[in-house]
Amino acid sequence: MPISWSDYKEHARSKGVMGREFFMVHSVPVASAEEIEQGLPEHLAYQKKLEADGTLFAAGPLADEVGAVWSMEGLIILRAPSLEAAQIIASDDPMHASGKKKFTVRPWLLNEGRLQIDVSLSSKSAQLP
Repeated sequence: MPISWSDYKEHARSKGVMGREFFMVHSVPVASAEEIEQGLPEHLAYQKKLEADGTLFAAGPLADEVGAVWSMEGLIILRAPSLEAAQIIASDDPMHASGKKKFTVRPWLLNEGRLQIDVSLSSKSAQLP
């Protein structure tokens, strides 16, 4: 039996999990591979801007269900104050604004997981193990 998203968020947080809301953008191609390839520089510049201002949590390409093919799909996880704000951010992506890709936005609750980062102070570097 479905429950409201708002009620679920409160329920999850009451169980002691993180319960941090993000927004998942699933981006799928509409244009040809060549047109999408041509739009990549503007798209990546936009992603870097979102990363720099803290809006972008994570992003990258998606393989097919068996991990054999990349059909130009992508997944973007945004920090935004609301679903509406996330939809605006996604629609401003040059890949979407140009009509080369279409997208859907869904709220996503980060409850569990582990993030490890190896930081080397002397070399001023960091990497994910």
